[in-house]
Amino acid sequence: MENIQSILNKKNIDVEIEQYGNYIAKVNKVKSKNTNSKLVLVTSTNPTSMGEGKTTLSIGLCDSLNKLGKNSIVTLREPSLGPVFGKKGGATGGGKAYVYPKNDINLHFTGDFHAITSANNLLSAVIDNHIYFGNKLRIKEVYHKRCIDMNDRELRKKGFIITAASEIMAILCLSNDINNLKERLGNIIIGINEDDEYVYAKELDCINAMVILLKDAIKPNLVQTGYNNLAIIHGGPFANIAHGCNSVVATKTALNIADYVVTEAGFGSDMGALKFLDIKCRNNNFYPDVIVINSTIKSLKYNGEGNLEKGICNLEFHIDLMKKFNSNVIVSLNKFVEDTKEEIDFLKAFVENKNCKFVVSTMYNDGEDGCIDLANEIINIEDNNIRNEIYSLDDSIYEKINKTCKLLGATKVNYDERIKLILDKIEKSSFNKLPICIAKTPASITDDSKILGYPKDFSMTITDINISNGAGFIVISMGNILMMPGLAKESNYEKMKMEDYINE
Repeated sequence: MENIQSILNKKNIDVEIEQYGNYIAKVNKVKSKNTNSKLVLVTSTNPTSMGEGKTTLSIGLCDSLNKLGKNSIVTLREPSLGPVFGKKGGATGGGKAYVYPKNDINLHFTGDFHAITSANNLLSAVIDNHIYFGNKLRIKEVYHKRCIDMNDRELRKKGFIITAASEIMAILCLSNDINNLKERLGNIIIGINEDDEYVYAKELDCINAMVILLKDAIKPNLVQTGYNNLAIIHGGPFANIAHGCNSVVATKTALNIADYVVTEAGFGSDMGALKFLDIKCRNNNFYPDVIVINSTIKSLKYNGEGNLEKGICNLEFHIDLMKKFNSNVIVSLNKFVEDTKEEIDFLKAFVENKNCKFVVSTMYNDGEDGCIDLANEIINIEDNNIRNEIYSLDDSIYEKINKTCKLLGATKVNYDERIKLILDKIEKSSFNKLPICIAKTPASITDDSKILGYPKDFSMTITDINISNGAGFIVISMGNILMMPGLAKESNYEKMKMEDYINE
């Protein structure tokens, strides 16, 4: 590892930083501005429970672009302690494509998650305190939930959610600066009063205290890859229950100081990528110049019940979906040692028959050499000539839901009378101008994790609705969604060794 300031000096990048030791820094101010940056969005086919290597590919691609003489930065989400100690493990890449210092990043890092958790739970405590001392706002029902950055099944029963699913996480990731952060925090709906009117966080005297807790957390975190290239890791909303992208501030910072910015959006393109395009890009002056769909033969076989030829239709769905939003779509196969030449040739022919570029990436084993073909394809792309929106903000809430579900292949959206009453109330309010954020299983295009591949003519069922007014979207929960995961029977914490972390 190199001192982070030394890397900035070598690359002639003019930013003001605050160092957290030698290898981690917060970006306080960007002094330079690049107006010709290319933005690369990395997404995936529907993943298996262990993931398909999106983060590893993003890091490897950044390293390969830098090896080819391009100034590239990778921007990622911060890992949550829930998956780190749970089944999936950390989120710092793998093999020869990783970010350092990986153990610090996977655990406490710069304390951003702690700050978000503290701000969230301060608001909960203030709400309870207000009710205890007379309830001047006549709060009848509290919507705001406490959170913790851990998979904890028992706390789920008590109404806790995981920090990555909290509205304050989404708010921090979608805020442009600290003033915008303050405004968004004030707009959080904390509950309803006795007249069934919404009560907002700004009606309590705690917003300044919440901003103070978050004043450093809103600053992007700067670290490095294994090849001493820059990485910005900031924010960590889950893509199945939130919008699944790193912070707007991180993306804009990278676009100002790099020629090529590589970023990822959580899970498959039906989840994080759609939300990146619909929520993150909608109010910001950036849009992907190219979309890379990462996939593995393992995941495609899983989608075909062990049969690649049957499961490849899942890749077809993601190609079809992303081509609706970008003219530059590249499929990258994350190659595993057990993948055969026949399987790779079959996949290549299928992708090229879809008029799509195909590359094989081996960054896990080959590091900065493993994504050279992908990097060259990106360097040589033509300008993207497609920029579509799923719906207009002027559409009704019903139209927004129907258009989004139709894009996934659903022919019908089901909901009961309770959901209809909520939708009707939203439609008659100013919230009807907000975008929507679908919360569903990442394992399937549908809201049923057991339906794999590329299903057609299915229905989706709305099970809950939450207005994240501070974040600026309405969460439409479909199917069985958990806002607080539990630990698996066999989890990653059992494999962790003290000496590996003390001696990094």
